[in-house]
Amino acid sequence: MLDDFFIRALVAGIGLAITVGPLGCFVIWRRMAYFGDTMAHSALLGVALSLLFDLNLMLSVFLVAAGVSLLLLLLHRRGALSTDALLGILSHSTLSIGLVLVAFMSWVRIDLIGFLFGDILAVSRADIDLVWGGGILVLFAIIYLWRPLLASTVNHELAEAEGLQPQRARLFFMLLMALVIAIAMKIVGILLITSLLIIPAATARRFASSPEIMAVLASLIGVLAVTGGLFGSLHFDTPSGPSIVVAALGLFVLSLIPFGRRAAGGAMTHPTSGGQH
Repeated sequence: MLDDFFIRALVAGIGLAITVGPLGCFVIWRRMAYFGDTMAHSALLGVALSLLFDLNLMLSVFLVAAGVSLLLLLLHRRGALSTDALLGILSHSTLSIGLVLVAFMSWVRIDLIGFLFGDILAVSRADIDLVWGGGILVLFAIIYLWRPLLASTVNHELAEAEGLQPQRARLFFMLLMALVIAIAMKIVGILLITSLLIIPAATARRFASSPEIMAVLASLIGVLAVTGGLFGSLHFDTPSGPSIVVAALGLFVLSLIPFGRRAAGGAMTHPTSGGQH
C-alpha cells in the first residue's frame, strides 16, 4: 500500500506534467529553451525577495519571472544585444543576485537544495489544489492563444498581417511560463523545471503528426516520466525531482531507437521551420 504522501506527490506531479506539455512544445518550436532556463533561474531571486520582504513565495517568484520577461522584451526592442546575449545576462544575473541576497540573510534558515531541486514528496493538499487549479487556468489560456501562438511561430509577419496580434500572444505566453515556474518550483525545483518543459516535448516531437497531437503526447510522456521517476525514487531511494528528469531522459533515449516506420513527423510538427527564433 502506497503512503499518503506518495499519492499526493503522484497527483501533483501528474497535474504539473499535463500543464507543461503544451508549453514545452512552444518552447521547442520557438527555440526558447534558454528563455525557460532564464526564467527558472530568476525564481531564486523571487525566493530571496519573498524572504527579505515577507511576501508570499509563489507570488514573489511569479512577479520576478514576469518582470524578467518584460525586461527581456524591452531590451530586445532596443536591439542593443542579441536575444542569446540578453538571456545569458539576465539568467546568470538573477541567479547570482538571489544567491547573494540569501547569503546576506544570515538570520533566515533556507533549504537551498530544496529550492534548487524541489521536494515533491512534501507537497500538501493545498499544493495539489494550486497545481491543478493553476494548471487548468494555464491550459484554458493556451487553448485560447493556440491559433495566434502557432501562427506567429510559423510566420510572425503573416500572423501580424492577419490581425492575430502575435506580440500580445507572445507576452501572454511569457506570463504563462512565469506562472508555471512559480507553481512548479516546489515540486521539481528551480534547476529541473526547464528539463520537464523540454524533454517530454522533444520526445513527443518524434512521434506526432500535428502540433495538437504533439501537445497531447508531450503531456502524456510527462505523466509517464513523473510516474516512473517517483516509483524509481521509491524503489532505489533516490531524490524524487532528479529521478523524474532521469525517467524523462530515458523515454527520450528510447524514442531515438528506430522502431520501423514512425508517424509522419515532418513539417507539421516543426512549426519553426520558417518561423522566428
